[in-house]
Amino acid sequence: MKQKIAITALASISPLGKTSEAIWQNYLTNQSLISQKDFNGQSQYIATIPKELRIELETLRLSDTKYKALDETVLLAIFVSREAIQNAGWEAGDDFGINIGSSRGATQLFEKYHQEFLETGRTATLASPTTTLGNISSWVAHDLKNNGPEISHSITCSTALHAILNAVAWLQSGMATKFLVGGSEAPLTAFTLAQMQALKIYAKEASEFPCRAFDLNKTKNSMVLGEAAAVACLELGEQENALAYIEGIGYATDDIEHNISISDEANCFQKSMKMALQNTNLEEVDAIVMHAPGTLKGDTSEYKAIQKVFGENPPMLTTNKWKVGHTFGASGMLNVELAILMMQHNQFIGVPFAEKQIPRKNIRKVLINAVGFGGNAVSILLSK
Repeated sequence: MKQKIAITALASISPLGKTSEAIWQNYLTNQSLISQKDFNGQSQYIATIPKELRIELETLRLSDTKYKALDETVLLAIFVSREAIQNAGWEAGDDFGINIGSSRGATQLFEKYHQEFLETGRTATLASPTTTLGNISSWVAHDLKNNGPEISHSITCSTALHAILNAVAWLQSGMATKFLVGGSEAPLTAFTLAQMQALKIYAKEASEFPCRAFDLNKTKNSMVLGEAAAVACLELGEQENALAYIEGIGYATDDIEHNISISDEANCFQKSMKMALQNTNLEEVDAIVMHAPGTLKGDTSEYKAIQKVFGENPPMLTTNKWKVGHTFGASGMLNVELAILMMQHNQFIGVPFAEKQIPRKNIRKVLINAVGFGGNAVSILLSK
């Protein structure tokens, strides 16, 4: 990294809540936030935003007539972006870029409009403009009235961490000094769940922990979907209000063996982690927040990649998907949030059913992983 890049604020809305206090308290319990809900007559495991926050989201929708037609991915992004810039001390109209992406995009509206088309042969006037991917950052920019570039992208489940990569490039180039980055995902629809079921990776068995993310002894896939949005404020150079610093970035893509899988030893993760750690003594890395989606191959291949990079003395390993499900494009930023909270409290949050690990005295540097379909991996190293 040519220059230090500070994370000066982070805001999220997820099954964990929205305030850092509530989120941390939820992490301190060994209780999963996954529940069951009926979709087309079939009970499915999902992780949802708390009801009281759903009310706040609806209040946001009704606060502006133009917001009534927006997809929930966009509303979630606006909701957390307002909070983030307030926490960072930025103001509406400031010079900062925006890059907020999504794996699925406007899933709820797209399915609604398509169903209407199938039934009537016609569609609503706003069907196209409200289902474009650029809809997310452009509406956040409209709400915050920023002066700067607006970017939305989709790189499957590593979308939020790719937003960080892109912002780092802007900041290091001198083309910007501040960037709002993250991901937003509202994937809890019947069609999306049916797609996960078709891949045979979704959790089915009744359990206290339906998603067995980072259970290396499991014999069945156990991925569960969750909804969330999370964004961070990045600023160039040292900052008094820095929550953490981005110390290293890495990225790589696997040679595709199958449309949805990565290589047996996650070659993409090996490359991305090595790139992020190229200027770091491996013994200085205290923890890794894994992607670990709860699938058989996803969990084991990432673990093998970590073994390849770190050898017999790996950092403490964790994931949050057993608790909040897989939030697709937003998941990487929720991983960043967990990493920052662990560093702030100097306390490791483990997986309750995972094998015990050798504890570290301090948590000063944390590596965050994310990967999506096709093996497009990103690794980000954070430090205090």
